[in-house]
Amino acid sequence: MEPVRMIEARAVPLPRSDVDTDQIIPSDWLKRVERTGFEKGLFAEWRDDRGFVLNDERYVGAKILLAGPNFGTGSSREHAVWALQQYGFVAVVSSRFGDIFRNNSIKCGLLPAQVAPEFSAQLMDAVTTDPSLVLFIDVAQKTIEIPTLGLEGSFSLDDNSTKRLLEGLDDTAVTLLAEAAIGRYEQNRRDILPSLA
Repeated sequence: MEPVRMIEARAVPLPRSDVDTDQIIPSDWLKRVERTGFEKGLFAEWRDDRGFVLNDERYVGAKILLAGPNFGTGSSREHAVWALQQYGFVAVVSSRFGDIFRNNSIKCGLLPAQVAPEFSAQLMDAVTTDPSLVLFIDVAQKTIEIPTLGLEGSFSLDDNSTKRLLEGLDDTAVTLLAEAAIGRYEQNRRDILPSLA
């Protein structure tokens, strides 16, 4: 996966709370054999509403999703993360995430930036008022800012998740960090394990 270090992009405000993974990507989309094309199902049930924010031309091309509290609750489907990424999002900012969604995001390289509720509301208000605003996210420093407004805050992310994003480490890459130790174990395995011989 690609490293995620600095993000400079516009944002989409989605102030709904308790958005679950079935609302992010409805279950009909889970039948796909490929791991592509999920962007078409992102918020599928809401996109029929012409007033839904993703149908608003002012937000076309935005790469950050500003979500309401408790985003990504529900099932463990990675499809929700894939749909967001394939639509073009590289980060989701919320005051609270579902644990499984947060973990899946990290494993797939989507930044789940958890901020204080007050800061989340400030970001939401700013972007709703002016969709052209550019947000700057620094993963190493764990900060989000809108320099033109002098608005800055921090987000929480544990050190292991931060390292994974900064270095672009998915589960396979994390395992390969121990490749030498795995090789040594495999060479000496017969001496360590019991044998019938």
